Amino acid sequence: MVDADWPLYEVFVRGKRGLNHVHAGSIRAADPADAIRRAAAVYTRRSEGIDIWVVLAADIAASDPAEKEPMFAPSGDKVFRHPTFYSIPDDVPHM
Repeated sequence: MVDADWPLYEVFVRGKRGLNHVHAGSIRAADPADAIRRAAAVYTRRSEGIDIWVVLAADIAASDPAEKEPMFAPSGDKVFRHPTFYSIPDDVPHM
């Protein structure tokens, strides 16, 4: 198999100070283990990452940008999303 025939993987890297993984880019590899090795060589050369995830690009489901309005519209009509009817105890800080 030639590199161009290998499946495309999306690479996510968690930085030393980060709690979440951030999309770093894409890479072609023969299998997931090879994708992690290649991603480490390409996206963490300066030791900026502590963890790598790779996901087959074909397995990612995404929303349609054309349908963003109903999906990301403000939730003013959904009162259950607003904590207006919850009582917060006085000893709970930062609320």
